[in-house]
Amino acid sequence: MITREKLEEKQVSLYFIVLIVAAILGFIWPNSGGILESAISFAIALLMYSMFSQIPFMSLKDAFGNSRFIIALLTTNFIVVPIVVWILASFLPDNPPLLIGVYLVLLTPCIDYVIVFTSLGKGNEKLILISTPILFIVQMLLLPFYLWLFMGSDTAKIVEPGPFIEAFLGLIILPLGIAILVQIVARKFSIGEQALNISAWLPVPFMAWTLFVVVASQIGKLPEFIDQVIQVIPLYIAFMVIMPIIAKYIAKLFKLDVRSGRTLIFSSFTRNSLVVLPLGLALPDISTLVAAVIVTQTIVELISELIYIRVVPNILLRDKGSN
Repeated sequence: MITREKLEEKQVSLYFIVLIVAAILGFIWPNSGGILESAISFAIALLMYSMFSQIPFMSLKDAFGNSRFIIALLTTNFIVVPIVVWILASFLPDNPPLLIGVYLVLLTPCIDYVIVFTSLGKGNEKLILISTPILFIVQMLLLPFYLWLFMGSDTAKIVEPGPFIEAFLGLIILPLGIAILVQIVARKFSIGEQALNISAWLPVPFMAWTLFVVVASQIGKLPEFIDQVIQVIPLYIAFMVIMPIIAKYIAKLFKLDVRSGRTLIFSSFTRNSLVVLPLGLALPDISTLVAAVIVTQTIVELISELIYIRVVPNILLRDKGSN
């Protein structure tokens, strides 16, 4: 019988299999796109609940126990990353829909599978786990500011508040509220604890299902935007190369221990694509291009993660005393 730990251990392989199957299905059966696209919002809402239910919001104060790491984490993700993203994006053409997709995905640090990759890369997965509430709250507060800062009036032209707010409330705030409510109930009643235990099984299958639905429904539309998508791939690769190196030196600057330093590195380049995807899909007229830009980043990132779980502990930030 498969255990939850075994399922989580094999999730990366599962995601790649799902991506391949979804891509093949999307290309050979393009008519499935319309059917699957109607399921995206529901799939993402379920995924958001499953992920939020595993974030220890009730232990938010515990995250501040390692203040040095938290300051390094916030500095990296909300000061250094935006600067790097702004510089890299300056090499892209002045195409607001393309830029908003890049900014949405690269300015938001991951709060879900970064925990798994941190563990595989011999970082401190518990440290990043208790830090996820802070990362989520800060990115939701700062994302509108960064979009305005980097795009100015273009943001107002593209982002119609109605659909954007509706997606934010329905696909992020509602699942978040339910997850926090379940955590509160779990502290007092066994039924809440049982619900939380069941929810712990959900992130991996729901992530796989969401990846399948999104990729299978959107990939058939990629040829229409292939010129734009090709333009962002070098930027994503550059981001994946630059940020781990910068994060390594930030870890040294803040005198983090080796495992905390590795944790900072993984957080620096692992992005929150599936959390911001519903926001991108809520943009009228340009949602397909924005979704393509975001999904492309997810694929580049997953490939990079497989490399970095070896490179980070063996080359970039080795144990002290290692040759």
